[in-house]
Amino acid sequence: MDTLHLHLEPEDNARLRDLCGQLDQTLQQLEQHLDIHIRRRGHQLQLCGAPDAIRTGARHLRTLYARTVDGPLSPEQIHLQLHTADITTRRGRIQPRSVQQAAYLECIRTHALNFGIGPAGTGKTYLAVAGAVAALQQNQIKRILLVRPAVEAGERLGFLPGDLSQKIDPYLSPLYDALYDMLGQDRVHKLIERQVIEVAPLAYMRGRTLNEAFILLDEAQNTTCTQMKMFLTRLGFGSTAVITGDLTQTDLPARQPSGLKQALHLLNTISGISITRFSASDVVRHQLVQQIIQAYDQASCH
Repeated sequence: MDTLHLHLEPEDNARLRDLCGQLDQTLQQLEQHLDIHIRRRGHQLQLCGAPDAIRTGARHLRTLYARTVDGPLSPEQIHLQLHTADITTRRGRIQPRSVQQAAYLECIRTHALNFGIGPAGTGKTYLAVAGAVAALQQNQIKRILLVRPAVEAGERLGFLPGDLSQKIDPYLSPLYDALYDMLGQDRVHKLIERQVIEVAPLAYMRGRTLNEAFILLDEAQNTTCTQMKMFLTRLGFGSTAVITGDLTQTDLPARQPSGLKQALHLLNTISGISITRFSASDVVRHQLVQQIIQAYDQASCH
């Protein structure tokens, strides 16, 4: 049995009360969940137990203490913190930064088909890529496919200069950026050469059945109804699919219905499919982004 000493900073008695809960209830939940023992004297905590368990306990305590900046912890926050596994990549540990992000990661882990809906900056795409990388590293899947419709900001591929690769890459750069952040550029390129990772426009998915794969369809609000049906029927055995989008940012031609909107309407009662909806309060970019989104929502100006 090992011992770990933890000092919670900055020292704030109100935040400490919010962390520990009535009669140290939060600490007792941690003890039971991890099979450890916690002694507390002010902001100094001593954790005793198996090495991995006390390190996990200390990480949970630091994360929960950080969240007390916003006030007392809810039972949901504590439950998700204890039961949602962080994602570890070669570049480090990726932790959910909100209750909704934690719930989203848990859904991705437990459901074959997942929707992440909401504004930019909520982490819906980045966390999905992280989930794909983690699944690959844990040998749960054999390949990753990251897909986007190649229609954005009123442009179409045929109007852009260059060969096919040069036309496609600008649409896929956010997905490359996430991969580089988690795996490093050299390793990403090697995995792409081995066809373990494929980053492609949505049109490349037609006619394929994808087994033992993690498939992410990003910017799905820009799919047509036909394209969305085509994508949804690509899902094979042992695969996980995540579909992300923001219904307020559709770049389809006027009067062209969004395949994402239709799918959410048609599939919302099917068990085995998860739908996570993010709002402006889940934005983890600059605080101005959250205020901008709220202003547009209030004006109903999309």
